[in-house]
Amino acid sequence: MTASAQRTAARAGLRRGFIEFRQQWTNRDDLIGQLVWLAMIFGTLFFMRGAHLPGTSFSLGTATVPSVIGAGLVFNGLSAVAGSLVVDREDGTLLRAKATPNGMFGYLVGKVTTFSMIQVASIVVMLVPSLFLFDGLAPDGLFSLLNLLWVLAAGLVATMPIGAAVGSLIQDSRMLALVMLPMLGLGAISGIFYPITALPVWLQDVAQVFPMYWLGLGMRSALLPDQAVVVEIGQSWRPWATLGVLLAWAVIGLVLAPILLKRMARRESGSSVAARRERALQRV
Repeated sequence: MTASAQRTAARAGLRRGFIEFRQQWTNRDDLIGQLVWLAMIFGTLFFMRGAHLPGTSFSLGTATVPSVIGAGLVFNGLSAVAGSLVVDREDGTLLRAKATPNGMFGYLVGKVTTFSMIQVASIVVMLVPSLFLFDGLAPDGLFSLLNLLWVLAAGLVATMPIGAAVGSLIQDSRMLALVMLPMLGLGAISGIFYPITALPVWLQDVAQVFPMYWLGLGMRSALLPDQAVVVEIGQSWRPWATLGVLLAWAVIGLVLAPILLKRMARRESGSSVAARRERALQRV
């Protein structure tokens, strides 16, 4: 691919990404889904506001806000990216991209653009109301938001390539539940709704292998005051460990995703798309 062709494909991908993002945030069903999700989260946090972090006077509801933001990065970066790839493969979008000159490159640029914008928009929608509803968030003002940005950037790089790799392995949309169930389990042991130090040590060790715990920790370090660190492992925010683990997952994803995506693209054909549509019709 020449540099000129690469730039053309990248521009097309960026346009595609902006269009997909706009469609998702102007579609009635998608908006209703977002509002229901936010209502559930804020309702849960509202009822948690009277509880306190163990050993402190700090609100558990406030402390949970950044954890939920971190978990959302993982859910959007992994399951949403994987699900999008599966749907695009089933409806023939991926095959059309493959048949277009430099189409796969533009397709990937578009997906990265779409989901990066979705992640940022989701954080804004979650964080802005929380700043008014919960006392103690972002105590350092601009510095807190700058810390949030580096955690966000590391989270995007750590999760989206893994999501693309997982999506390239899934052969059927019904198998997406196999992605969601482990993630829900990780959410239960990663200190999202309650301090991880309340769990057995072996569960803490398991949680620390995966990005969800570290993204939650990174967001808490950015948005919570220092008094909240007493419930963390080692009573430390561990910023360097957070960055190291997220970059390690980024390397794994960036190595695996291109290999698996190329293999998936090679296997796409008109007959494979037709066969998947036939199976889908038989299930109806």
